[in-house]
Amino acid sequence: MNVSYKWLKEYVDFDLSAEELSAALTSIGLEVGSVEEVQSIRGGLKGLVVGHILSCEPHPNSDHMHVCSVDLGKEEPVQIVCGAANVAAGQKVIVATLGAKLYDGDKEFIIKKSKLRGLDSFGMICAEDEIGVGTSHDGIIVLPKETKVGTPAAEYFNLESDFLLEVDLTANRIDAASHYGVARDLYAWLKRNGYETSLHRPNVDAFATDNEDLTIDIKVENTEACPRYCAVTVKDCVVKESPEWLQKKLTTIGLRPINNIVDITNYIMMAYGQPLHCFDADMVEGQQVIIKSMPEGTPFVTLDGEEHTLSDRDLAICNTKEPMCIAGVFGGKGSGTYATTKNVLFESAYFNPTWIRKSARRHGLSTDASFRFERGIDPNGQIYALKAAALLAKELAGGSISMEIKDVEASELPKYFPVVLNFQYVNDLVGKELPREVVKEIVTNLEMEIVAESETELTLHVPAYRVDVQRPCDVVEEILRIYGYNNIEIPSTMNSCLTVEGEADRSNKLQKLIAQQLIGQGFNEIMNNSLTKEAYYNELKSYPKEHLVHIINPLSSDLNVMRQTLLFGGLESLSRNVNRRAANLRFFELGNVYAFDASRRKQFTEGENQTTNAEDFQDGGELEKLAEKNHMAAYSEECHLGLWLTGNHVEGSWAHPNEPSSIYEMKAYVVGILQRLGVQLGGLLIQDGTADIFSKSLQVADRNGKVLLEFGIVAKKLTAAQGLENEVYFADLNWNELMKKTRKNKVEFTEISKYPAVSRDLALLVNKEVQFKQIEDIAYKADKKLLKKVTLFDVYEGKNLEEGKKSYAVNFTLQDETKTMNDKQVDAVMNKIITSLQKQLDAKLR
Repeated sequence: MNVSYKWLKEYVDFDLSAEELSAALTSIGLEVGSVEEVQSIRGGLKGLVVGHILSCEPHPNSDHMHVCSVDLGKEEPVQIVCGAANVAAGQKVIVATLGAKLYDGDKEFIIKKSKLRGLDSFGMICAEDEIGVGTSHDGIIVLPKETKVGTPAAEYFNLESDFLLEVDLTANRIDAASHYGVARDLYAWLKRNGYETSLHRPNVDAFATDNEDLTIDIKVENTEACPRYCAVTVKDCVVKESPEWLQKKLTTIGLRPINNIVDITNYIMMAYGQPLHCFDADMVEGQQVIIKSMPEGTPFVTLDGEEHTLSDRDLAICNTKEPMCIAGVFGGKGSGTYATTKNVLFESAYFNPTWIRKSARRHGLSTDASFRFERGIDPNGQIYALKAAALLAKELAGGSISMEIKDVEASELPKYFPVVLNFQYVNDLVGKELPREVVKEIVTNLEMEIVAESETELTLHVPAYRVDVQRPCDVVEEILRIYGYNNIEIPSTMNSCLTVEGEADRSNKLQKLIAQQLIGQGFNEIMNNSLTKEAYYNELKSYPKEHLVHIINPLSSDLNVMRQTLLFGGLESLSRNVNRRAANLRFFELGNVYAFDASRRKQFTEGENQTTNAEDFQDGGELEKLAEKNHMAAYSEECHLGLWLTGNHVEGSWAHPNEPSSIYEMKAYVVGILQRLGVQLGGLLIQDGTADIFSKSLQVADRNGKVLLEFGIVAKKLTAAQGLENEVYFADLNWNELMKKTRKNKVEFTEISKYPAVSRDLALLVNKEVQFKQIEDIAYKADKKLLKKVTLFDVYEGKNLEEGKKSYAVNFTLQDETKTMNDKQVDAVMNKIITSLQKQLDAKLR
């Protein structure tokens, strides 16, 4: 939220500089992101001073220019050539000195020494429009004779800079979404730190009804969504531009002035935090405002001309004929005020935050009003804001208040939140003993009323506008931020308890280990949002839309479901980098994926196979826990490791030609991870992948069929949707399953064998459909003791081979770690392997 330094001073007295104010607000939790100087006249009239024209002679080479000698309050006067018709000796004028900047729209001009018709000119005597203090260009500005020479122009015109502070509000601090809200917090800080100050806001006691000429009835039908609705009418207004002071206030904080009536509503909202809406009272059909929900599918056109379809869960502000507004979110076409408006209806309401939040998300509308309503405004601030708006309308638009304020409180709203605060509890939570008087002073300055006090505790009434302060711990947080976190000393001792390393610790340790390994191999770690767009899962069979976990109140249609796979977040990251001319990429991410499967939900109260009866429980609490457990059984959350490759593996090397990344490169990274985790590769099943996010893939499972990972080439339609032209290789490792697989692994160190290994090669003729994995599996089964490694080093298909055949060249490494092997042992093992291959694969030796 943008806060004006000068506007803030209207509510709380302080002499802090803008930088000191920024530090103070940040220290109490209202973090200031930036401080910017704002000038009502661009450039702040820097380099412009009052000058005295000592002499003014006609220019010898011009019939309209004059050569002036001007005293600027320095040792020597300067020569300035001026073309204004009204320039004359003896005048006090505004002079732009050398180096001064003047502006014409977006153009900037620097005053330099120049030659005009052959004579030097060392400055410029200015007209109103040339420096932004007026619009006249009839001649130069002539100042009163008593004006002091050398006075800066900014000082003469009483030009004051303002400062714009960008306050980054947290979601719980909607009470500070106004200048007066920030002033309340600043007041407490100033008092605590010994400054002389006071907190004040304009008095509205002058409010009074002028007549009853424009009475509009108010009817609240949906009391859940609208607990309170207030309204007042102002008749015979003149809609026009707002005065300069109001326009300046709004433009300083980034709002565009529209007209005096609309500007009043924006001013009240930014001043006191209460959103208002103004209607042309003559457009309120039937002279009645009805607050209700419309039937599902009701069409509605907003002020910006966009057509929306209302839900029966949208609250609408209606007349007797049609809806005029989506309550708390956006006005409808024809519901505002225009140049022809004479009679105005001001609305000031408290709407249910949940209703407003859902409507804003449903229609993709986010306004300053909805931002405040959906977080919970002050339920007791409507009348003050309405009175202030009506008084301003009388002042700025010349209207008369033509109706008693209608205040329809359909359901009771809290006036305060009762909290019992124990002094010892405060000290325990803060970690330091705070004097009781300090605690009482801070809560009082924060407008919390002490209604009872004992030796051990305070009974407080917390203002209802502090929707985030309803528990003792919340009050302690308020005390601590005003007292100052930096004033809590770091203790000299620290207490801790010993814990046993668990499975989560092992998983975290291995995650760091694998991350370091991948970074060493040239990968960059990415972290994507767990929320993603539902549209990614259209037409996917491996990740069907029915298994998506939907967000009840999504921030947008692009963040409306939880991700089922890490793939799409990585593709977005690849696309973002490729679009910035970084084409060769290796990414990895460790993150959770989520799924919903209704078939996993257990029945617990009904059914023929019921194993648990409600009657077995002595109280409803246990039954409630069981119900929640069975409800959550439909949801799953797993940790996965994703790897992405695209572009070239080698590029721009003098020693190696460019080489594109390949699926074999991805395989090497995957195998490296499995080996580092201690997964026994010989005990895994490798088969064709099934996920339709790939065009080709391999799936790795354990002997029980539990899938550990799948990697391959991402389907072209998915990469093309992200604008990626190169092949993308993706590996999806189920980290949870890998942790289960390696849970019982023990790290053992053995001496390197002093007995040599023996290597044998076979050229095998097999059917084309035979895969190397089958040869590998058969070999390991044939000998589990001496066979250490099986490697494929050549594949041949072509001339001199039978139809439908191919040749595999395979290397077998054997080793006995207790003795040197002889030919007889080696031949026995190899014959066993050959026999198994011939029998199971019909393999032939070439």
